[in-house]
Amino acid sequence: MLYSLPLQLAAQPTWTAHDTRLTAAALAGIAVIVVLISWAKLHPFLSLALGAATLGAVAGMPFSDLVESFTDGVGSTVGDVGLLVALGAMLGKLLTDSGGAEEVVETVLRRTTRRTLPWAMVFIAALLGLPMFFEVGVVLLIPIVMMVASRSEQPVLRIGIPALAGLSILHGLVPPHPGPLAAVDALQVDLGLTLALGIVVAIPTAIIAGPLFGTFISRRVQLPPATNLLGTSTEEPTGERPGFFSSVAMLLLPVVLMLGKSVADLLLAENTLGYRVLETIGEPVVALTITVLIAIVVLGRGAGLTRKRVSDIVGGALPPIAGIILIVGAGGGFKQTLVDSGVNETITDLATGAHLSPLVLGWLIAVGIRVATGSATVATISAAGMVAPLVVELDPVQGALVALAIGAGSLFLSHVNDAGFWLVKEYFGMTVGQTLKTWSAMETLLSVVAFAMTLLLSALL
Repeated sequence: MLYSLPLQLAAQPTWTAHDTRLTAAALAGIAVIVVLISWAKLHPFLSLALGAATLGAVAGMPFSDLVESFTDGVGSTVGDVGLLVALGAMLGKLLTDSGGAEEVVETVLRRTTRRTLPWAMVFIAALLGLPMFFEVGVVLLIPIVMMVASRSEQPVLRIGIPALAGLSILHGLVPPHPGPLAAVDALQVDLGLTLALGIVVAIPTAIIAGPLFGTFISRRVQLPPATNLLGTSTEEPTGERPGFFSSVAMLLLPVVLMLGKSVADLLLAENTLGYRVLETIGEPVVALTITVLIAIVVLGRGAGLTRKRVSDIVGGALPPIAGIILIVGAGGGFKQTLVDSGVNETITDLATGAHLSPLVLGWLIAVGIRVATGSATVATISAAGMVAPLVVELDPVQGALVALAIGAGSLFLSHVNDAGFWLVKEYFGMTVGQTLKTWSAMETLLSVVAFAMTLLLSALL
């Protein structure tokens, strides 16, 4: 049962004590999450669960309803998003361990000049970042950045910032990364359309915050030469590798299949064979499953791997993502608690009365939670849950743009409460101040430019 009444600011306002209670419940739930993650350093899964419990208790939900709402939200979100996260991790692991990712990097670098290297790094990060989580992508990219900077005798930041920008913008905007997937699921918007528009927004955003900002900041923040940061490697060079084109094909195949579903929706009649085929294989779970199965053959055979080795690679991709799936699931539980308590409808009425567009509201909420908790995924899930009722009446394009606005907000100002901040700081050998001037500034620039691009598309489409 929903508990809120509409707020009519245009006529005679009707604000009730119950509306105040629901608003306080939302603020209390978010405050608990922020404090537990930022101060108590409690795991985000437990923090989100306790935040949902606080929200439900303050809102006056019966305990049995509260538990049911949270568990239903966890189950539906893990069912929708968890499978995609797991399949994406398998694909990323296959690309990395087979040597396919390294083949893509070296092939691109052989065809670049000193001037175009920063632009090539955006391209490399974008390709490698499609199926990988941000932290995995960083660990994979940093040695490449150091190698390229050392060989080309260029400042580390001129090479590193573009790579980080390309990786981070995909993490925030483009499925199948966990945040965008969770936003698509919470808002019930078209995934293929969100993916296509996300790429349109990501390209100019990555250019501005990547090569352009990287060239600017590398002249103002001096770091040790890359050779001092490389260290020594104990890994033996791999033997066989999959070819460049087969590796790129595996990176792009799920994107093509998911976009095919959107094309079918636009161009084909629903009762045709072509529509049914494209609709089926374009479902995210089907598209990623097909890609993983093909990658097992193409990348495994291309690298000369045994069947046992391929099995170990695929299985080894799953344990590291268990925590991510739990966090995403708990975010879904928090979202469902927001819905069932009636908080969502109160927020909707407030936004409607204040004439805030869902784009602006989603971005602002995501920015606030991101800065407070340091988690882009928590920010995306929480903001999407709050603005979901505002998206119901929007057309598919505008709904997808709301998801992108939330994703843009989730990137804002990574600082000391974000694990990514410390990962970048340590890998680049920077001080906290230098990391704030470079990485934090780049993340903020990504957020603002992506949001501006989203507003522009909203006005044009």
